[in-house]
Amino acid sequence: MKRHVGIEALAIAVPRRYVDIEDLARARGVDPAKYTAGLGAREMAVADPGEDSVSLAATAAARLLRTHQVDPARIGMLVVGTETGVDHSKPVASHVQGLLKLPRTMRVYDTQHACYGGTAGLMAASEWIASGAAAGRSAIVVCSDIARYGLNTAGEPTQGAGAVALLVSEQPDLLALDVGLNGSCSMDVYDFWRPLGRREAVVDGHYSIQCYLDALSGAYRAWRQNALTREVVRWGSTLPGDQLARILYHVPFCKMARKAHTQLRLCDLEDAPNSPAATPEAREELAKSAASYEAQVASSLTLNARIGNVYTASLYLALAGLLHKESAALSGQRIGLLSYGSGCASEFFSGVVGEKAAWRMAQADMEAVLAGRERVSVQEYERIMNLPYDAPEALAPAAGTFRLAEIRDHKRRYVEGAAS
Repeated sequence: MKRHVGIEALAIAVPRRYVDIEDLARARGVDPAKYTAGLGAREMAVADPGEDSVSLAATAAARLLRTHQVDPARIGMLVVGTETGVDHSKPVASHVQGLLKLPRTMRVYDTQHACYGGTAGLMAASEWIASGAAAGRSAIVVCSDIARYGLNTAGEPTQGAGAVALLVSEQPDLLALDVGLNGSCSMDVYDFWRPLGRREAVVDGHYSIQCYLDALSGAYRAWRQNALTREVVRWGSTLPGDQLARILYHVPFCKMARKAHTQLRLCDLEDAPNSPAATPEAREELAKSAASYEAQVASSLTLNARIGNVYTASLYLALAGLLHKESAALSGQRIGLLSYGSGCASEFFSGVVGEKAAWRMAQADMEAVLAGRERVSVQEYERIMNLPYDAPEALAPAAGTFRLAEIRDHKRRYVEGAAS
């Protein structure tokens, strides 16, 4: 029996504070346009030591269960995708299971492959359900990360933090996945990494961008071949990529989505049986179409611009941002999604926006989550960044959120904010 499988609902969690990106630019003696226009950033989430990948993941998952009235008894799998783990052995997912008092009869684990880890979890969960092994149960996949590069570094304006929790089930109210159409591409490269014991990542910036684009090309072409075979898209008066209502990309910084979209269009223009652009120069120029970018990509970047880089969660912040703005208009239409993780792995997949997507997104109430944050000065941001990671400040968590309270004898203790 063929099952409809996909994302039923989602919820997000973000740190309680953020810094305005123009304030940061001026403090660094940089023209604000370099960050706003050059990177596409507006605000940057600032996580303090009490807001780690566990507390953010638990807050997002708890919000998902509470907001969408999910019975924990129906959950059979919990996967956390992260590259900001808190222990070499004990997974973030185990902490989340305990904090939310989820059933013991569950499969619980973390997935790690840089920013691809969340997608790895989503594919494992959706294929588990599609196979029938889930026996009617659902899964929660949480993408939770803190992107940290340090003060006065080249990567400083591309930091961020947050989590996105996805409910994956046979009732895909948000997005019904095209199971089996996926295209993948992976290579052994050193474009971005974080040696054991380091809080800040190491990145070869220009090389990493090229690795992203190369992996995107391989993954998209593989998806396109599967989609052509099943007649989901076809060569004709419009390019296959243009036949997707929207395309979402992994977003280490918002301007990267523009580069990615140009590369995807270039793949179609290079491979088209009767390409509308006969020369490489003409194809390159046509691939940069501002109209195509505005129509297919731009509306998905609002949350990313206000939160920053969230590694595994960045693609799913784009999904949340898109559906927050356009879920009603996109009902019944197919969108594409491109996930990339350094090291590297990439996957292009697609799905159809559900008829109940607008209702689900109204419940998620993205605006309320963002409105609950506090804007801080650059001086306060710098103070927070210099705090020791293992000595969180004694701050009471807001109602319905979690916070790391202390680390004693190498054990982490978390507290939940009391209901008001």
